[in-house]
Amino acid sequence: MPMKMGWRWYGEGNDPISLSDIKQIPGVTSIVWALHDKMPGEIWEIDEIQKVADQIHAYGFDMDVVESVNVHDDIKIGLPTRDKYIENYKQCIRNLSKFGVKVICYNFMPVFDWTRTDLAKPRFDGATVLAYDQSIIDCITDPQAFADRIQQGAGDFEMAGWEPERMAELKKLFAQYASVSHEDLFRNLQYFLKAVIPVCEQYDVKLAIHPDDPPWDIFGLPRICTNAENVRRILSLVDSPYNGLTLCSGSMGSNPCNDIPAMVREFGAQGRIHFAHVRNIRFTGPGQFEEAAHFSGDGSLDLYEIMKAYHDVGFDGYIRPDHGRMIWDEQGRAGYGLYDRALGAVYLSGLWEALEKGSK
Repeated sequence: MPMKMGWRWYGEGNDPISLSDIKQIPGVTSIVWALHDKMPGEIWEIDEIQKVADQIHAYGFDMDVVESVNVHDDIKIGLPTRDKYIENYKQCIRNLSKFGVKVICYNFMPVFDWTRTDLAKPRFDGATVLAYDQSIIDCITDPQAFADRIQQGAGDFEMAGWEPERMAELKKLFAQYASVSHEDLFRNLQYFLKAVIPVCEQYDVKLAIHPDDPPWDIFGLPRICTNAENVRRILSLVDSPYNGLTLCSGSMGSNPCNDIPAMVREFGAQGRIHFAHVRNIRFTGPGQFEEAAHFSGDGSLDLYEIMKAYHDVGFDGYIRPDHGRMIWDEQGRAGYGLYDRALGAVYLSGLWEALEKGSK
């Protein structure tokens, strides 16, 4: 049974990696894409989508997966203005369906998307990696200064989910989220899902929530997509196959209490994993981890067991390598270089081939 190997691409003029480069990676058939210049809450217009579609299709790739159509903070907070942004989200779904999009990845993280304390931590092998240290986060009294430092560390590359326009209003955002609890987030997510899932069902586009990264509260902000129990609850908020999961092994796996193969078996058997991010991390201490090569022996996660779980449940959806090391003196977007992710894609394809042939 096939799984579909994808590659996250940030677009022409925004990604030093070209579609021509990606075409040379064996087994990659899908481009995971987005309109990265759009702010959360804006409608993705047909002509804007068409421009990217023409680029992707010219190289023979499909564009079935979007990562991400970001959710406006007013929806997460539950402000009266949320209905306007929900209507815009519905229109995005309708417009994307016209181009054959099958899965939209999104997250429900307050203020910050995926968070790291170091974008280029040196490793023993000479590579640099993304890293996280909770003890550093705990000492931060000014999130704005932290965000500015991370953005400066990203150089010329904007970090996904860290739109400068939003990051410039952190004080306002923190004030708005001050009274938002975990239960409020669950209620606001349900309100959003009840509104958009019927549109997803009508237009055959699946939503796939990405886990919080890291999967615990940070800066006093609540996070809810953090473990198997909460995923069960999220999927039950609107019990539809169109309300699904992007299971990121590195995000969920950064909490060692989360059993990733078990989660794959549970939610994959239910047909609720619509998109898989498969990557490795290395635990370096309590609340501390760094990214690793995809190869199991380089990190703390067993990617063979993770891929075997996907194979055992008959997964035939979309998968992609995720954050890689920066190796061989490559300069680019932190975590999203060409070389190590290409190694990861081929490694995952090799594991899948072995599982396929071993099961016959």
